[in-house]
Amino acid sequence: MCPGQGPPGDMGLPGSGGELGPQGGVNGSWAEGMEGRVPEVREGARQGPAEIHSGDGSGGGNEGPEFRHIQEFTNQTWQARSGRPLPDHLVLLVWSLIVSLYPLGGLFGALLAGPLAVMLGRKQSLLVNNIFVVAAAGLFGFSRRAGSFEMVMLGRLLVGVNAGVSMNVQPMYLGESAPKELRGTVAMTSAIFTALGIVMGQVVGLRELLGGPQAWPLLLASCLVPGLLQLASLPLLPESPRYLLIDRGDAEACLAALQRLRGTTDLALELVELEEERAACQGLRARRPWELFWDGTLRRQVTSLVVLGSAMELCGNDSVYAYASSVFLEAGVPQEKVQYAIIGTGCCELLTAFVSCAVIERVGRRVLLMGGYCLMTFWGSIFTVALCLQNSFPWMPYLAMSCIFAFILSFGIGPAGVTGILATELFDQTARPAAYMVCGALMWTMLFLVGLGFPFLMEGLSHFLYVPFLGVCVCAAIYTGFFLPETKGKTFLEISEELRRLNLLRRSQGRRWRGPDVIQSTEL
Repeated sequence: MCPGQGPPGDMGLPGSGGELGPQGGVNGSWAEGMEGRVPEVREGARQGPAEIHSGDGSGGGNEGPEFRHIQEFTNQTWQARSGRPLPDHLVLLVWSLIVSLYPLGGLFGALLAGPLAVMLGRKQSLLVNNIFVVAAAGLFGFSRRAGSFEMVMLGRLLVGVNAGVSMNVQPMYLGESAPKELRGTVAMTSAIFTALGIVMGQVVGLRELLGGPQAWPLLLASCLVPGLLQLASLPLLPESPRYLLIDRGDAEACLAALQRLRGTTDLALELVELEEERAACQGLRARRPWELFWDGTLRRQVTSLVVLGSAMELCGNDSVYAYASSVFLEAGVPQEKVQYAIIGTGCCELLTAFVSCAVIERVGRRVLLMGGYCLMTFWGSIFTVALCLQNSFPWMPYLAMSCIFAFILSFGIGPAGVTGILATELFDQTARPAAYMVCGALMWTMLFLVGLGFPFLMEGLSHFLYVPFLGVCVCAAIYTGFFLPETKGKTFLEISEELRRLNLLRRSQGRRWRGPDVIQSTEL
């Protein structure tokens, strides 16, 4: 069995779920899965009554109760201190800071993840990372009693740091610990726990549970539960065998870890593969993030990471959640029942995560990515048409509602899970931590930009606001089909050699023509 960390993610503002991106595993540390996205706002966009929305990542749209509860708490706190209420524009400013501090913390965490993974190892980094979530839970839980909205702001920052570290280190841990035949399946469990965290966050954020005006500090502090579960369960699992052998040079500890993970003593073939990978990395130090961009042998890997990582954040999935409530209301769902319909969207992503995990080693990564983006393009186009014609035909709102579920199902088929394991499979042991730093920094930056720009897209493009997102989906599908190599069933060394060959082939074919060769002799 291979160790599983659930999706590392935000445990800050529940009611949405959050990319724990990665967001579970085969052997039981599901705490990270919960932590990954339970009280996060699905990088800012899981629409629902329990969700504190707008700005974490999808920006946009509707306001949930916690939005109002925390704004009221901010205003009351200021009035108790100064004797006068906080002006509306300053209340909005404080709220914007509370929301934006999460992706800012995520960016810090992503930049911190690489050095931690190299110095402490994958497992120890995840354990140390729980310090941030425990501290954040304490700040959230006592913020109301202390009368300090600053504690909520600091808690959001710490939760973001926790998410940034987890979403980078966890997939490294899973990918390096799994056998090549199951690497995709094991890595996809992070997507399952991400989706599970989303659903659980939506459920506990219901008005009947922790979505009420008095319970929001408990809702935010619920991140403590998965953090404690991980602290209790993760020490029972071994460190990444590859880290032990290649980074630390400890062959005995590597063998012991493999025996615990595989449950067998017949490890000769896998040890040979690890030794070959170790020999290929012999004498090389861990890469720095900026070095990846200057190394010609990593050009295709870096390009794939940037293009597909950006596409996952810019494909519009989070923004669909922002539109969901209004579409459900148009379709005739009563206002008090919309929160239950929203839970259905999270269940869709959970269902497709299970399906994708079951088939990834059969159909491969490229098929899932291309299929997911093509389906998202199709359903997004239908959704745009339905929005434009929703006042012309009485059944159009129902079509739009169906498109929301279909779009989320399509996202869960491929992009939601496969994108997170690209950095693990496309880079070797020395470049992998730096690759995750680049990927994480890119993701959190895109998250912030989408949150910042979505309201303007909504206002400027109206019913056509998904057209830019559909263009991203088309480009991602084309890039995957033409440039992303299949990694199914291959060792890390085989993948590296294939990519090196492709990069060198491109360089040899890309030399500039400098005119005809000069004939140096006239002899026949």
